[in-house]
Amino acid sequence: MPVNPVAENVFGTIGTICWCIQLIPQVWKSWRDKSTYGLSPFMVLTWAASALPLGVYNIVLNTNIPLILQPQLFGTLAAVCWVQCLYYDRHLSLRKAIFAFFAFLAVVGGLQVAFVFAVRHGLDEGNGRPLQFFGVMTVVLIFGGLLPQFYEIWKLKEVLGISMAFMVIDGLGGVFSTLSLAFKDSIDPLLAFSYISVIVRILCIDQP
Repeated sequence: MPVNPVAENVFGTIGTICWCIQLIPQVWKSWRDKSTYGLSPFMVLTWAASALPLGVYNIVLNTNIPLILQPQLFGTLAAVCWVQCLYYDRHLSLRKAIFAFFAFLAVVGGLQVAFVFAVRHGLDEGNGRPLQFFGVMTVVLIFGGLLPQFYEIWKLKEVLGISMAFMVIDGLGGVFSTLSLAFKDSIDPLLAFSYISVIVRILCIDQP
């Protein structure tokens, strides 16, 4: 496709909006039911952690602003879902759950800033392996996070605790974010694969 900065930012923005609101149905469902039964806390924690390598990767690559914001929004919302699991089904006190949420964000945010400077320094020295590592780690965490959820589905013999609206919006976010990369002057295969993997993971959950 021809380079088109406008299309790149439009699709990237739509994808970011999807990923900004995707977990709201999941948060609302858990709050409404006062339960996260069937939703693996390890899956949402792993997805929240994936914001670290993906954020570093996108920032260092200087992708468009929406795609730089996307992992931060996704990670924060996934962390909310994780804390809900701790509060509703693990019976952690509200105070401890809130502390865990902000402590997690502080650690991830601090590490992300440090790694961005470290990876940029490596690139200045002609070493691109650290950047590749963060790209690969993103894919590993996104797919790895599915394993505990698949275990929950296998254990319960059905999909419980997961909002269908969340899965649809999440998949659309992957589609639009992938399209935004198609209008850049060059497509990063690893970044594209990480976004396509979002679509694949949704299909995998929907078809256990």
